[in-house]
Amino acid sequence: MGSEDYYLELCERPVQFEKANPVNCVFFDEANKQVFAVRSGGATGVVVKGPDDRNPISFRMDDRGEVKCIKFSLENKILAVQRTSKAVDFCNFIPDNSQLEYTQECKTKNANILGFCWTSSTEIVFITDQGIEFYQVLPEKRSLKLLKSHNINVNWHMYCPESSVILLSTTVLENVLQPFYFKAGTMSKLPKFEIELPAAPKSTKLSLSERDIAMATIYGQLYVLFLRHHSRTSNSTGAEVVLYHLPREGACKKMHILKLNRTGKFALNVVDNLVVVHHQDTETSVIFDIRLRGEFDGTVTFHHPVLPARSIQPYQIPLAGPAAVTNQSPVPCKLYSSSWIVFQPDIIISASQGYLWNLQVKLQPIVNLLPDKGRLMDFLLQRKECKAVVLSVCSQMLSESDRATLPVIATVFDKLNHEYKKYLDAEQSYTMAVEAGQSRSNPPLKRPVRTQAVVDQSDVYTHVLSPFVENKETPPKFVIAVLMEYIRSLNQFQIPVQHYLHELVIKTLVQHNLFYMLHQFLQYHVLSDSKPLRLSTANDEIVEVLLSKHQVLAALRFIRGIGGHDNISARKFLDAAKQTDDVMLFYTIFRFFEQRNQRLRGNPNFTPGEHCEEHVAFFKQAFGEQALMRPTTF
Repeated sequence: MGSEDYYLELCERPVQFEKANPVNCVFFDEANKQVFAVRSGGATGVVVKGPDDRNPISFRMDDRGEVKCIKFSLENKILAVQRTSKAVDFCNFIPDNSQLEYTQECKTKNANILGFCWTSSTEIVFITDQGIEFYQVLPEKRSLKLLKSHNINVNWHMYCPESSVILLSTTVLENVLQPFYFKAGTMSKLPKFEIELPAAPKSTKLSLSERDIAMATIYGQLYVLFLRHHSRTSNSTGAEVVLYHLPREGACKKMHILKLNRTGKFALNVVDNLVVVHHQDTETSVIFDIRLRGEFDGTVTFHHPVLPARSIQPYQIPLAGPAAVTNQSPVPCKLYSSSWIVFQPDIIISASQGYLWNLQVKLQPIVNLLPDKGRLMDFLLQRKECKAVVLSVCSQMLSESDRATLPVIATVFDKLNHEYKKYLDAEQSYTMAVEAGQSRSNPPLKRPVRTQAVVDQSDVYTHVLSPFVENKETPPKFVIAVLMEYIRSLNQFQIPVQHYLHELVIKTLVQHNLFYMLHQFLQYHVLSDSKPLRLSTANDEIVEVLLSKHQVLAALRFIRGIGGHDNISARKFLDAAKQTDDVMLFYTIFRFFEQRNQRLRGNPNFTPGEHCEEHVAFFKQAFGEQALMRPTTF
C-alpha cells in the first residue's frame, strides 16, 4: 500500500519520555496532556513533558511511598500527588510561594480516594468510593477549602477536561452514570442516565467496564461513547459504539449508533470531529462522521464507516543522539501494539517505547477512497484543514482524466456556496448588531470565524476556473457550461457575482467566437449588473471584437453590464452601427447616446469634441429633424 492510501497517521514529532520500567513509573494527565516519568517515587527525579512545551519540567520529591497519581493544576501552578487512598499532597510551583508540601485528607469517613481532577489552576475535585469533594486550593496559606461535596456510591470515574464534566459510575451493574459540571467555583449535578447493557444469559454477571466508555466533544457537543461488544438484538453481529449526547441542560439522550461489523478488542479516539475506532485483531482503524447522513429509525441514527478500514500509516521511530550519526536505519514502530494506551481525544501512548503521539487525519488520500463527490464534499467541508483539498477536488472533477458530469459539478458548487452563504450571512448579522450598538451585549457578540470551509469566489476563480479556462484541450461548450453553473449556484444562494467572473465568461465566449451565446447571456441578463470602477483592457478588447463583428447592441449591453457606459466614445459605436446598414439599429444607438448626454449634461446634443457631426446629419436625413431629442426643460 502506498502512502497515498493511509488516511490516519501519527504526528511527526511525538513527545518522548523515559520508558516505563520497574524503577520508572509513567503517568498521563488528560487535562494538561502531560506525561510524568517518576523515578524511584520521585527521589531520583520527576520529568514532565507536554505536547506544546518542548522544555520539560524537572524536579525531585521525597520518596514517601508509591505514587498512585500525579498531576499539575492548569498552568502548572500547583502539583498534586496521591500516595495513599486517604489523602492528596500538594506543592506550590508559584514563584515566591512556600515550596513546603501540604496535605488534604478526604472529608468522608472510611472513604477511599479513587482519584482527583484539577478543574482550574486552583480548584480540585477528589473522587472517592463514597462521593465527590470539590475544593479550592489556597497556595499562599498552604491549605484547602471545601466548596461543595455530594455523597454517592462510586465504582469508577472519568473526566473530560474540554467540557469540565466528571462522570461517576454508580450501582451494582456500574451502568448508571452521574455527571457533574464544574465552572468557576461552582459544581452542578446534571441528570443521571443509564447505559443499556447488552442482553446476557442469567448466569453471567455483566457490568459496565470503564474501558468501554469514553467522553469527547464532537462538533461542539459533549458525548459519552459506549463500546457495546454485543448488540442488544441477538440477530445482529458485531460490536457497535453507542453515542449518548450529554447537554448542559436537560436529559442525556441516545443519539447515534456506529456499526463496527466485527468483534474483538477496540479503542476509540476523536480527531477533527471524527470518531476513530481502532481494531487490534486486524490492526486497522475506521472513521465515522456523525454529520454525514445515516439511517434514522425514529430515535437514533445508524452510521457505517465513512471509508474502508485501513491501518495507521507505518511509522519509523526517529533516531536521536549519537545513534543517528552511525547511519542506523530508523526502527519501524509496532502499530496497534498491546502496550498502546489510548486517551481522549486524539492521544496514543506507548509506555514501553516511551512515546506520546497525536493521531491525525490525512485528507488527500480520502479523495480517491470516496467516489461519491457529493458525500466527499460533505465530509471535507467539516474538516479543519480542508481548503486546499476541496479546491483540488474541484480542479480534479473538471480535468480531462477525471471529468464529472454537470449535475455532479452543480452539486459540488452548491455545497461550497451553501457554506460561503452561511458565513456571509453571519458576517452581515454581526456587522448589523455592532452598528446597532449591541457589541456590549451579554453574552458578548462573537465575530463569525472564517473557517477553511468558506471557499469564496476569488478562491474558485484563482485556483479552479482560471486554470480550467486556460486549458485549450477542453471543449468550449463544457467550459461555458461549468462557468454558467458556478454563476447559477451563486445566484441561487443570492451571493452577488463578482465582476471578474462575468469577465471570464465573456472573454471565453469571445475567444471561441460564440457571439450568439454572448448575445443571449447579455439579453437575458444572465450576467448581472455588477459595477467595477474601471474598464480593464480585457473589456476594451471584448468591445472591439464585438464591434468588429457588428454585434453593436451586444457590445453596448456588455459595457452597461459592467457599468462603463458613461465613459465610452459615442462616435465609435455610431460608426459601427452605420456600417451594419441597419437603420433601426443606428436609430437605437443614436437615441441611447442622446439620452446619455441628457442625463450627464442636461442636454441631448453632442458636443464638438465628440466629432459626431456626420452622424447627426445622417440621422436628420434618415428620420427628419423633428426626430432629434429636445432638451428637457422644467
